[in-house]
Amino acid sequence: MEATIPNLKLGAFHSLSSNLTLTPPFSLRFSLTFPETSRKKSTTLRQTFSSSISHIRLRVSANSQAAPASTQATKVSSIPPEMKAWVYGEYGGVDVLKFDEKVSVPEVKEDQVLIKVVAAALNPVDAKRRQGKFKATDSALPTVPGYDVAGVVVKVGSQVKELKEGDEVYGDINEKALEGPKQFGSLAEYTAVEEKLLALKPKNLDFVQAAALPLAIETAYEGLERTGFSAGKSILVLNGSGGVGSLVIQLAKHVFGASKVAATSSTRNLEKLKSLGADLAIDYTKENFEDLPEKFDVVYDAIGQCDRAVKAVKEGGSVVALTGAVTPPGFRFVLTSNGEVLKKLNPYLESGKIKPVIDPKGPFPFSKVAEAFSYIETNRATGKVVIHPIP
Repeated sequence: MEATIPNLKLGAFHSLSSNLTLTPPFSLRFSLTFPETSRKKSTTLRQTFSSSISHIRLRVSANSQAAPASTQATKVSSIPPEMKAWVYGEYGGVDVLKFDEKVSVPEVKEDQVLIKVVAAALNPVDAKRRQGKFKATDSALPTVPGYDVAGVVVKVGSQVKELKEGDEVYGDINEKALEGPKQFGSLAEYTAVEEKLLALKPKNLDFVQAAALPLAIETAYEGLERTGFSAGKSILVLNGSGGVGSLVIQLAKHVFGASKVAATSSTRNLEKLKSLGADLAIDYTKENFEDLPEKFDVVYDAIGQCDRAVKAVKEGGSVVALTGAVTPPGFRFVLTSNGEVLKKLNPYLESGKIKPVIDPKGPFPFSKVAEAFSYIETNRATGKVVIHPIP
């Protein structure tokens, strides 16, 4: 059977021909309202045809005026070809960042989703990348920076299995931090991300809080795993008030079961360390942690003091160095983004055992991204620097 509907108007699908022909198997629902011939006489025809279909479902509505597009069509048609974004076309200081209102919205690959960005966050790697510290393995310029994202899925690739339009998600959009990170980052209205790098946003967190987490919490978690950290072990966290350090304290205490957590910070952040779960808060302006009689199973160096960190570790212990020169037995690793880690940690976030730490100067509005970069490069941020709202 064929269904032929003459002169049918389809809203957003205006490019279709005046006749719509469907060949089974199909499922079609439409309503036709004919113009009134008088105030007292009207004719309305409503008819539904249905048949089995495995993949396609089409809902059509027509009347004397063009019908509104379906929900699906509305979402797709609302995605513009161009977007607002921060861009740099050369490596250098903060001054190379430019605001651009006509950046192409990235294409979505089969395994990706397109995210309408609600909030994004900055990391030290964003600044180092912009400065050209790993240009040999970087993606092409011009670049839209940004690793961390929280937002809403507005389009899905054909091979996406779990996520759907409307899902609120978060993640670190670059699988390899230093090897070919995306040309279109998260400091834009839209960004395309592989499904495997994302997780559903914890229900109790807003987008600002969620954006503050991905790269930092994954780095904290992977570093602890690489040291073989486990219940009953002790740890010293250098720069415990920073983005990664604040999460290392919480993960070590509440996920890995540390016997003792010590951490360093300036005087003003000592109480913050204790609120995160540190048993010993060390004021680095007044004492040298390497001179403490107590040594630790693991030292997590999130500030670049590996030469001192190795003096505070027990024999046979491990020292993780995130930045700066590495002194044996210290080691460095480069994060591999993984949405499964976020999924594993979501229950701890939703229970409130682990909390994001956001710098009190933020969030910075989208118009102040350059100022946010300048601030993070002072190395004085407490927790994460977040960008919100994004147009």
